[in-house]
Amino acid sequence: MAELKSVMKDTAIYGLSSIVGRFLNYLLVPLYTAKLEAASGGYGVITNIYAYVALFMVLLTFGMETTFFRFANKEGENPQTVYSTSLILVAAVNLLFVLSVLAGLDGIAAAMGYAEHPAYIGMMAVCVAIDAFQCIPFSWLRYRHRPLKFAALKLLFIGLNISLNLLYFVVFPAVYATRPDIASFFYDPSVSVGYVFGLNLICTSLITLFFYRELTGFTYTFSWPLARRMLNYTWPILILGIAGILNQAADKMIFPLVYGDKEAGTVQLGIYGASVKIAMIMAMITQAFRYAYEPFVFGKSREENSSRTYAQAMKFFIIFTLLAFLCVIGYLDILKHLIGRDYWEGLKVVPIVMAAEIMMGVYFNLSFWYKLIDKTIWGAWFSLAGCAVLLAVNIGFIPTYGYMACAWGGFAGYATAMSLSYWVGQKKNPIAYPLKSILTYTLLAGTFFLAMKCVPEQWPIPLRLGINTVLILMFVGYIVTHDFPLRHLPVVGKYFHS
Repeated sequence: MAELKSVMKDTAIYGLSSIVGRFLNYLLVPLYTAKLEAASGGYGVITNIYAYVALFMVLLTFGMETTFFRFANKEGENPQTVYSTSLILVAAVNLLFVLSVLAGLDGIAAAMGYAEHPAYIGMMAVCVAIDAFQCIPFSWLRYRHRPLKFAALKLLFIGLNISLNLLYFVVFPAVYATRPDIASFFYDPSVSVGYVFGLNLICTSLITLFFYRELTGFTYTFSWPLARRMLNYTWPILILGIAGILNQAADKMIFPLVYGDKEAGTVQLGIYGASVKIAMIMAMITQAFRYAYEPFVFGKSREENSSRTYAQAMKFFIIFTLLAFLCVIGYLDILKHLIGRDYWEGLKVVPIVMAAEIMMGVYFNLSFWYKLIDKTIWGAWFSLAGCAVLLAVNIGFIPTYGYMACAWGGFAGYATAMSLSYWVGQKKNPIAYPLKSILTYTLLAGTFFLAMKCVPEQWPIPLRLGINTVLILMFVGYIVTHDFPLRHLPVVGKYFHS
């Protein structure tokens, strides 16, 4: 437990920026779903383009975050040289990407179905390139154990983005309604969804300025031998990342293509995309854990008994994600107000998507066995297998079952990748995970989930919330009794020792 204190502390800070930041960013979901009616398909456009953005983020960082941590912690490597080489590699790739997209912008936009709005594609291409470049200085902050600056910059971006979106989707439209002669200088209602992408570009560009210290004050050094070794290490991670992000985003990219009716497909995609946002609290927890856990694992890799620490970390990750699952399901009657009422029909995907995200987090935890022995190709095969399952489910069932096929496709894909990684990992680099305890927590959470679903919908909301709260407290009670005694907790624990 003592060995996990550092990673838990950093996870708390990274989690604050991730969870609080994502929560604040959720303010944009009710904003967009209120201002862009489901029938307009506007939120479907946002969901579709941001799915492509997610894919290109993986392509343009090409696994260099993990690769940076691996080489910066290797004996005999100069961390500053690793950092400098990483910066130059990522910057060069992203500059080439932006120039290529801008040169063929009209054709690319037409191929994606946005021939009338090529500016959407141009803005997001520049935005994703800047964002990808920022991943390396963000990784440097993590390596140097500077979670406060990391968190501050993440929250600053979200604060700027929310503020500007409120101006362009609430304040300026109100001014335009009464004084169009004044508002027309800085607002055009016909731009609509375009403001989402333009404001994102502005905010992303501004954040780069705050990396002045991380990008200056040292001599840039590019080592070709180091670069070749890093690229040799990272290409399987790139394949892994592509397959992984396709597991998350492929459904949103292919949905309008296979649904049949493109216009209706965009509307249904908007409903699905808005509902999935509620389930993304699981992605926040996984991401916060990853930010702290990745440098921690590579730093501990040379110590004895490190596998025991990894096993315990896996158990605690599962415990808290299951608790988060029950909290979201238990208070869905409140959380559903984060999206517009005409998007509520998609809420049935929330438990499925959250379960898939838990498996994705478990898969991430399992992935360190091949990263630590420099056999990242295994991760590529596992992710490709999961992606193949996801694509098969989506292509085969979207025309019949719509976005429910997307939810179950993600579930099946992550279940496949997770199972393969565990099975092969236990043969190649076995870790004694506390399976009995993990299974007990999973069955208990599943039982409480079914109990929540059995509460009749016609019962008053306060009564349903009360029953769900009791079930959640029972789960917390089991956690406290078996793994987190109150006497070991800070502040509270002192009362048990007095």
